[in-house]
Amino acid sequence: MPDGAGGFSEIWTPLGELWAEVSANSGREAAQNGVAISIQKYRIVVRAAPIGSPSRPRPDQRFREGQRTFLIQSVSDSFKLDAFLMCQVIEEELV
Repeated sequence: MPDGAGGFSEIWTPLGELWAEVSANSGREAAQNGVAISIQKYRIVVRAAPIGSPSRPRPDQRFREGQRTFLIQSVSDSFKLDAFLMCQVIEEELV
C-alpha cells in the first residue's frame, strides 16, 4: 500500500484461525542493519488443505499468535499423516 512519500507500507490481513502444533528447531543470533536479532526456526503442523485452496498456507504468508509472528518458509504434506501440513517457519525478534 502506498505510504504517501513515494514508498509503501506492508499491511497484513487476517485470513482465519487455525489449530497448530508448534515445535522449536534451531535458533541463532544475527545482525540486521546494525541491530542484533534472534532468529528461531520452528515447525508448525496444521490441518491439510488441497494445493490452490485459499485455506492452504503459502510461503508468502505468516502465522500470528498474539504479538508473535512466524514467517512461512515452506509448506509440505506430512507423509506419515495425510491430514496435516508441515510448515517450516522463522520468528525474528529484536534482541
